Order: sequence, then C-alpha cells, then structure tokens
Amino acid sequence: MSAPVEETVSAEDFAQIRAQVRRFVREEVVPREREIADTDAIPEDLRRKAAEMGLFGYALPQEYGGLGLVITQDVELAFEFGYTALAFRSLFGTNNGIAGQVLVGYGTPEQKKQWLEPMAEGRCLASFALTEPEAGSDPSGMRTTATWTGDGWSISGGKRFITNAPLADLFVTFARVKNHEAEGKIAVFLVPAGTRGLTVGPKDRKMGQEGATTADVYFDDVRVGADALISGEVETGFRAAMTVLARGRVHISALATGLAERALDESVRYSAQNLQGGVPTGDRQLVQAMLAEQQALVMACRALTRDAARHYLDGSDRRIAPSAAKLFCTESAGRAADLAVQVHGGSGYMREVAVERVYRDARLLRLYEGTSEIQKLIIGRELMRRERAAGA
Repeated sequence: MSAPVEETVSAEDFAQIRAQVRRFVREEVVPREREIADTDAIPEDLRRKAAEMGLFGYALPQEYGGLGLVITQDVELAFEFGYTALAFRSLFGTNNGIAGQVLVGYGTPEQKKQWLEPMAEGRCLASFALTEPEAGSDPSGMRTTATWTGDGWSISGGKRFITNAPLADLFVTFARVKNHEAEGKIAVFLVPAGTRGLTVGPKDRKMGQEGATTADVYFDDVRVGADALISGEVETGFRAAMTVLARGRVHISALATGLAERALDESVRYSAQNLQGGVPTGDRQLVQAMLAEQQALVMACRALTRDAARHYLDGSDRRIAPSAAKLFCTESAGRAADLAVQVHGGSGYMREVAVERVYRDARLLRLYEGTSEIQKLIIGRELMRRERAAGA
C-alpha cells in the first residue's frame, strides 16, 4: 500500500472554494465558450482571473503558494471544470497535475523552491513532455535520449502533442539515459523554455478542444546541468511517470463526469423547450429513455470517480481504481455526448450549439493519459498479478 496523503484544507473552507469555482465556470467561462472556440485561445482576462483565484496551483502545497488540495478535493473541482470548454482546464491543468506533481513528489528542495511558487501563482506555465511518435500511452518505446557529459546532460529527441508547449516556461522532460551507469533507464529533467537547442513546432490543429494549445517539441543537443535531473536520481523517472499518470487518470475521470453532466443538462433543457407537433420532445418516451441513460451515466461516473480518489488518497489502490475510473468515465462521457446530439436532432450537429462542441471535446478524453485500451491492459494485468500473489 502506498503512503496516504493528509488533507490540509478543511471541508468548510473547501466548500467555499468549490462554490467560487462553480460560479466562475458557469457565469464567466460558459458564456464565452464560443469566443474560446472561434479564437482558439483562452481570453487573457479569464487567465488572469483564474490565477487570482489560485487555480494555477490549487493542487500544489501551501508552503509554495498553492491551495494544497488533495485528490479527493481535486476531483470535485474537476467536475466543475469539465462542465465547460475543456481548454480552460488545460491552461492550468499541467501545473496542478502531471507536471506539477512530478515536482511535488520527486523534486529536490532546490527544484521545488525554484519552480513551484511561480507555477502556483501562474507566472510559470509547465508542460509535461512525455509523449513521442513511438511512445504514447506506453513510455517504454521512448527514443529521446539524455547523454551524461560529465558535468551535465545533453538531451536530444522529439515530443508530440505536448499541452501548452507554445506557452510553456518549463518543460518537465522524460528521456532515456545514455553514457551513464543507469544506461537505458528513463529519467526526468527540468528544461526551461528558451534553452538553446529547444524549439517548439507549429500549434496543432485539432478536432476539438479549441483553445487548448498543443504542439511538438524538439530537443537538439539541449544542455542542462546536473541539477536539472528530478530528485537527483535517474531511477526516479519511470516511477514518477507512472505515479503522476495514475493520479491524472482520476482527475480526467472527473473532467469526463463534468462533461457528461453538461451533456445531460443541455439535453434536458432542449427537450423541455423544443416542440414537435405542439408537444415538448421531452414528453416522448424514446427521448426520456435517452435522458435516463445520460442521468445514470453521470451518477455512476461521479460515484466511481469519488471512490477512486479516496483509494488514491489513502494509498489502498493506485493501479486498478484510477484506470477503471478513467476507462468507464471517458467512455461514458462519449456516450452521453452522443446521446445529447441525438436528443437535439439536426440542431445538435450545428456548430453554434453547445452539444456539438461537447461531442468533439469528449473524444479526446479516451486517448490522453492512457487510451481506453491501455487502461484495460493495466486492469487486467493487475488483476492477474494480485491473483498470483494471493496464491503464492
């Protein structure tokens, strides 16, 4: 069993934080979803307000300026973030999640002091540079290398689909070690933007999640010092990747739940107002059946996500529970979004209608932080491992 994590924010204080986030998302972000989609960017005033609310560091320790929320509280906020354009959450998601948690869990005191405070304040935007053309959900195929030079490291290779890459101030970069006693192992390095040899490719054009900026990142003999190695130990890298990805899967489950809830709310609202033959379509039994399925999916996703978060927090299950939640909730969000379009009929296919965006946004959830297929492999392998261990 992994070590449990203690809460630092009381239930009363957290209730106020969640209420504030809920108001902000629904009253200020939701009305500007079309603007975000049309400009493919998060408006600067929304970014500034998010920073003022502490959203760039809500899951970072209080000693470094964050709010110090634990995963069970994180998912409650993610339910709210998922209710609007997912690009909004992407702006600060890596600071709190996969990039920030590497530093929180594995950084040296000096590394934490240098980077966590500006990240929490929104002055530093971090990117998580793991995915490559031949290493996506499974990092074992990684080709990017970090060669020990005697007094530092030379990093060469390329990364793909890196969130916030064109905006990033820091790249938390994974690479396979060469010319070192830990030859072939995966290590993690802190590479500041602007370091010589580091370049960012053109902004990706995606099916959905407009406003979430991703791009390729290239490393051509990028030189960093020995102090750029996370934790100061090569062996930490792969363990860090697997740990933060598991936590991230619980977070993505909550986002998917929020998105499914939005699909449900839009469906109920539309079917109550839309008339066919003078009768609201929501009075038709076949439409009610679709609404009922969406409702059941939302309730199941919320319960499963909260359960997975509790298991992660107390350390009792950081393997099966995160993957099961991510698998079920992201697939369910896709189903809820599809049903929402069906409830809307032809209107649901129109670009100006919210469920059209929800449908496209939902599709990516089944791919990043480990595809649905990878989650099945993780669950299946862990079940067999546990069975063998019980019979030993």
